[in-house]
Amino acid sequence: MSACLTDHHSLCRAPVAIGCVYLTLLLSSLLIAHAQVLQSCTAATNCGAGLYCGNCPALGKTQPFCTRGQAIIPTSTINELPFNKYTWLVTHNSFSIVDAPSLPGVQRLTFYNQEDSVTNQLRNGVRGLMLDMYDFNGDIWLCHSFRGQCFNFTAFQPAINTLREVEAFLSENPSEIVTIIIEDYVHTPKGLTKLFANAGLDKYWFPVSKMPTKGEDWPTVTEMVQENHRLLVFTSIASKEAEEGIAYQWKYLLENEAGDPGVKPGSCPNRKESKPLNSKSASLFLMNYFPTYPVESDACKEHSAPLAQMAGTCYKAAGNLMPNFLAVNFYMRSDGGGVFDVLDRMNGLRLCGCNTIAACQAGAPFGSCNNVTVPSPNPVTNTATGGFTGSVQFARSASTVHSPNNLIFLFPFSFLAFFIF
Repeated sequence: MSACLTDHHSLCRAPVAIGCVYLTLLLSSLLIAHAQVLQSCTAATNCGAGLYCGNCPALGKTQPFCTRGQAIIPTSTINELPFNKYTWLVTHNSFSIVDAPSLPGVQRLTFYNQEDSVTNQLRNGVRGLMLDMYDFNGDIWLCHSFRGQCFNFTAFQPAINTLREVEAFLSENPSEIVTIIIEDYVHTPKGLTKLFANAGLDKYWFPVSKMPTKGEDWPTVTEMVQENHRLLVFTSIASKEAEEGIAYQWKYLLENEAGDPGVKPGSCPNRKESKPLNSKSASLFLMNYFPTYPVESDACKEHSAPLAQMAGTCYKAAGNLMPNFLAVNFYMRSDGGGVFDVLDRMNGLRLCGCNTIAACQAGAPFGSCNNVTVPSPNPVTNTATGGFTGSVQFARSASTVHSPNNLIFLFPFSFLAFFIF
């Protein structure tokens, strides 16, 4: 075997040659086993902690490189501040997962917004879930719909399944806080109250009576953890605040327009249900950043320079208020740092006056920053399409190259546009 390594021109007998190939591959793997962001890789195991092996052909980056796959939880760096002083990662339509099984005998016809399970989303640092809930099949389901009605070909699963994933996460992580924002089409009396109780989440419930209504600071994250008020739930139906004790979303949250209006460069209009973004009567700001029609292969491009620029635009539109929630599709996809780098910048500026949270020093005066290099997002260069491989707490096989969202191109947008997503 050693002769085979020293003389690559020699011909070896089969068993030795096989050993040569194995050893060569092993050495190659070891050489790049701890590759960092943007460094070349061949598999997820080549990359360092919190990274996976991906690419971004939409930006002309077809060769695989290590890409961030996990968020820095801001409270792990600076704790004890009010909840509204942090920025948290949110997944839009968290339940709408590519490759999720459809109902038996039914082909699902709808859009998809995420790629891995809710459990993995939470493990990767997502702290907010946007869920669409409907009365369906005698239960409450997560679903896309048309005019408030769930169909068997747009349904995903009973909501309690996802809520039990949240309960398991909160149980296993006693210092973490999760926010659930419900697009609410549930008309069953006390339906949501029973649903959350059956999922075991009522014990974590943050009471509406303790939510500030005039733009004041929220309790500190330390206080929320100590009191076990680690689940915030908002509904889009105003009457449920009095009926079920579920906070009415636009009483407490400012929100920019979702879909294409929310990704238009240089503009950050408020959603029509929301108060103006510069209103001082609410202390939480949800920034939507996802196009009307989600396409997996385009997300890496969307999560590069345009996302960072939009964060600045929305910050100014809100009267220099940093968004508390950043909601995106396909949160794992990027050109290297993606939503995770943008989140780090937002928290760094907010919490310590540094250009990234990695530069913050706990207990140090505001503006005291470690010397940390911040990667610059690359500008958009082309609109090619491509695939994806690798994972960090990711649901798919690391060896699979996925062809994005083939299903939605089988149907005209004019048909799919009828469905609420």
